[in-house]
Amino acid sequence: MAQLPHVTWLRAFEAAARSSSFSAAAEELHLTPAAISQQIKLLEQHLGVQLFTRLPRGVVLTDMGHAYAQPIARAFAEMQQATGSLFAKGARRRLRVHASISFAALVLAPALPTFRQQHPDIDLEVTTAVWTDPTEGEDIDVEIRFGHGDWPDADIRHLGHRQAELVCHPSLVTQEAPDFERLAEQAVQIIGSERDWPQMAALLRAPGDLPACLAKVDSSLIALQWVTGGAGAAIISQEFLQHYRDASALASPFAARLPLARSFFIVMREAARQNEAAELFAAWLMTRI
Repeated sequence: MAQLPHVTWLRAFEAAARSSSFSAAAEELHLTPAAISQQIKLLEQHLGVQLFTRLPRGVVLTDMGHAYAQPIARAFAEMQQATGSLFAKGARRRLRVHASISFAALVLAPALPTFRQQHPDIDLEVTTAVWTDPTEGEDIDVEIRFGHGDWPDADIRHLGHRQAELVCHPSLVTQEAPDFERLAEQAVQIIGSERDWPQMAALLRAPGDLPACLAKVDSSLIALQWVTGGAGAAIISQEFLQHYRDASALASPFAARLPLARSFFIVMREAARQNEAAELFAAWLMTRI
């Protein structure tokens, strides 16, 4: 492999090739035209080819000079871009976050303006799925995953234990003592959480077998939309309820709270563990939750 030329020779060549002028290159690089001419001469001697044809007024690239100028220009542009993106003050940083649709819509999105205010240089990309099973080979920095935290990933951070409560449309609550069995007839069951209703019945010491549920849906978000639409009752994790409470769109007829076995976890992808933006996001989310 031929030894690389000195970078100052290449810089002089790139500037002169771009402007077709030693004088313009000298002005750009704060040198004299004689210094530019000397550096290009040394480069030509090093490479063993003539890069410019010297004319009475100005210079033009030779065929070999044209061929060499293009990759040299690209190399300097890439170095400039890398330096700017990594080290320039105020450089933009991209952070890709993946979460369940319910967590993203009901917990994460309402809080993200605060994160944006604190870190305006971080550009967030948020993607969602109904389920938050481990994702492989996707372009993600941070996952917010639902489960028991027993995955093989090296960096898993618990977002705290969860409790659920039974909520319903306000029209289903009368002045009388709430009737669990009547609400259970209006149950909107979240797929994957089928044990919640029997466990809530045991917690409330409700007698008898549970009736068939009104409907089954695959996310807390859909269950809440169904219930607030005018009918139904659902057992929902408390962190999902704030927006609906603020709007007085739900009633919570029982004081009992059901401890949930599964939780949300921050899972840091291996490639993002040295990513400052990912660390800032994880620390912020831990304090929010």
